[in-house]
Amino acid sequence: MLIPVDMREWVPENHLVHFIIDVIGQLDISSFKVNQRGSGDEQYPPEMMLALLVYCYATGTFGSRRIEAETYTDVAVRYICGGRAIHV
Repeated sequence: MLIPVDMREWVPENHLVHFIIDVIGQLDISSFKVNQRGSGDEQYPPEMMLALLVYCYATGTFGSRRIEAETYTDVAVRYICGGRAIHV
């Protein structure tokens, strides 16, 4: 594929994931901390991680390994994560 895939085309307009992303976008999460020292593994945006947890919990996926597996297979989860897999 030469053209990047638009993940929005894969998820219907009335899907739960859009509602969760909209709600998380309206929350004040400025107090969430990101490691500023830059040590350790890649840091994911707090908004994305919160949306990922809320969506997965709402759909019945609770374990971190199961959530990680969903980032490879579930289209709605991949939409939340911007198409990249999360490593736990």
